[in-house]
Amino acid sequence: MSALIGAGWATVGTTGLLGLAVLLVLTGKLVPRRLYLDMKQERDLWRQAHTESEKGRVEAQRQSGELLELSRTAGHILTSLPRPDGRGVSPDAEVGEAPAPGAVS
Repeated sequence: MSALIGAGWATVGTTGLLGLAVLLVLTGKLVPRRLYLDMKQERDLWRQAHTESEKGRVEAQRQSGELLELSRTAGHILTSLPRPDGRGVSPDAEVGEAPAPGAVS
């Protein structure tokens, strides 16, 4: 290609220009306008889909944090309630921890 820059376009001729165009098409450097516009539109659609997906992911992550905090609160409330057999659970008990046998509060 650098050899073509030094030569005048008039000396290359139509065969040389056609060969150059074919070479550019085969290497993917020259594409039809319609294909270029389709690729650009597809890129924009993927970009928009990614943006929407990220918004959804951020919202889901925020809601997961809220749900986790609500579950912790509910767990603490449930562990502080007295049991039907009259025994309570100590306030120091962890969520999901069973009371010690014979413990009465």
